[in-house]
Amino acid sequence: MTNRIRDLSIEVLPIDSLRLNARNPRTHSAAQIRQIADSIQQFGFTNPILVDADHEVIAGHGRIPALKLLGIHEVPTIRIDQLTEAQKRAYVIADNKLAENAGWDRELLALELQYLSELNLDFESAITGFEVPEIDLLLQEIN
Repeated sequence: MTNRIRDLSIEVLPIDSLRLNARNPRTHSAAQIRQIADSIQQFGFTNPILVDADHEVIAGHGRIPALKLLGIHEVPTIRIDQLTEAQKRAYVIADNKLAENAGWDRELLALELQYLSELNLDFESAITGFEVPEIDLLLQEIN
């Protein structure tokens, strides 16, 4: 495991050199792509695209169209070339599903959203991925 961590390095590649994985079962709506683009615009690009030796995308299928929407032509990547074909296919699924399996501490979430709502921010709280009605409902729960 230590060698896998030590061997990671960021490589900036032209976005057009990346190939989306046609077998990726995760879907991204136009609205979600817009949310990802807005997040990248607000916070910067913080999560490199994972690619294999042939530049096929392993993780980052939603970020690619978001970057294109923003007119960005180069993207930071991490090459993951030690995985077998079966491991890559399993990881594509696991990368999405494992994050989905997480829960929320609703009280802490509400407190964080309340904190943000009380500040004079230069961005909308919906940048968090939560819609305004969801935020309002969470804030009602703690008040």
